[in-house]
Amino acid sequence: MSVAIELKDITKTFGSVVANDNVCLKVDRGEILSILGENGSGKTTLMNMIAGIYFPDHGQIFIDGEEVVIRSPKDAFRYKIGMIHQHFKLVDVFTATENIILGLEDQGKYNLKKAAQRVKEISEQYGFEIDPMKKIYEMSVSEKQTVEIIKVLYRGADILILDEPTAVLTPQETQKLFAVLRKMRDSGKAIIIITHKLHEVLSLSDKVSVLCKGKYVGTVNTAETNENQLTEMMVGKKVTLNIDRSEPKNCEKRLEVCDVSCMNREGVKLLDDVSFTAYSGEILGIAGIAGSGQRELLEAIAGLQHISEGDIYYHNPKTGTTDDLRDKTPLEIRELGVRLSFVPEDRLGMGLVGNMDIVDNMMLRSYRRGKGMFLERKKPKSLAEDIIKQLEVVTPSANTPVRRLSGGNVQKVLVGREIASSPTVLMAAYPVRGLDINSSYTIYNLLNQQKDKGVAVIFVGEDLDVLLELCDRIVVIGSGRITGIVDARTTTKEEIGLLMTKTEAYKEDKAHENA
Repeated sequence: MSVAIELKDITKTFGSVVANDNVCLKVDRGEILSILGENGSGKTTLMNMIAGIYFPDHGQIFIDGEEVVIRSPKDAFRYKIGMIHQHFKLVDVFTATENIILGLEDQGKYNLKKAAQRVKEISEQYGFEIDPMKKIYEMSVSEKQTVEIIKVLYRGADILILDEPTAVLTPQETQKLFAVLRKMRDSGKAIIIITHKLHEVLSLSDKVSVLCKGKYVGTVNTAETNENQLTEMMVGKKVTLNIDRSEPKNCEKRLEVCDVSCMNREGVKLLDDVSFTAYSGEILGIAGIAGSGQRELLEAIAGLQHISEGDIYYHNPKTGTTDDLRDKTPLEIRELGVRLSFVPEDRLGMGLVGNMDIVDNMMLRSYRRGKGMFLERKKPKSLAEDIIKQLEVVTPSANTPVRRLSGGNVQKVLVGREIASSPTVLMAAYPVRGLDINSSYTIYNLLNQQKDKGVAVIFVGEDLDVLLELCDRIVVIGSGRITGIVDARTTTKEEIGLLMTKTEAYKEDKAHENA
């Protein structure tokens, strides 16, 4: 196998922060290389230099053994390098084909019909499923990602870089993507993947390169390594990957969801007769295939989703009273101590304001309490500094714009802000999405600390192994219905998997019961 791309002594600094420090790396043709490292270890910065978005302060890049200078994405395309970013760069109102050919220099008019045919050919060659004439705003996340991948293949890329490609995909979509990537590798392409998910690294890649605090640690053959060794290389010390689950204590009813149903504008039921109770001092997990109603359920509790039937009762520990949250506004629900920390697929679009710094993003939650025309910045500043310290957020300062942080560090700010508000019910949805293993365990420990303080924690996660290790009980949801509530200490992944796909049989059973 010939070496497709080689980096020698690449260094990049931003002010006083050294993002990459003399990094050396090489990838062969017909090989998938995974790049591992904690959040802020310099993975995306390094790849952005290959893609022409940043220019290295020092070092050399070789393609097929020849030194090249990549000053722009246009240069990168000339050397057949294509990067698929974590945050997609697509025009929503254009079709897949229009996005794919956008920016290409063409003689005369664009021939859309011819371009759509070429898109179809690429799709068939690698096993993509995409409608070339579908508009971007009508697409799922995985379809948008497919458009991004075809866009670089259309331009002739044979060195592909994918930044966190599975962060927002379901397990089924991930398997489809991996099948496509293996076909690309077999056709001789060099593929680099930035990821945090160790089990994916081990199942997909041929080699793994590890970065730690901007420095290159080493490269190992995937077949000759394991999760513990990789974690040790990433973190620089031995890490025990155990979630410390304590027994629930002083459990009292905190939240009762009774026969709740929700509908969308078309009259389709998003939640169908959902009932469960969340207790103080326990972590209640919510499991389900993506899009089964997890999001709508949390939004209904937080007052963000209209409830068509049913009630949600909150037992207030401070006053001893019971409130029906159905009658409350989202702001009143928050003031009672019911907090929703939802880590969305689009962290900078829905959770935080990218152009504002960390302190200002803290103030988004508290500015209503300001008196007079001047906002108080002292408390939000010390809160921001506490979160940076406790969650090890890699940032030059609390005044750095959030968009300059790596994806995982953005997320720590998002989750830390909600936990800092001392809630009585904390709903954490996908709090470790896109986080490296060490940061994930920091978040799990924070949730356990909340549980020990008597908070009722509701945790929505994608990883069944984590749900089984972290939670006390697990509510399984499928197509907007609850298909089972199980004890996390005694259940199995297989049982939860069956409950997740049980919806049709469940509906039939219910129909027989009611007949």
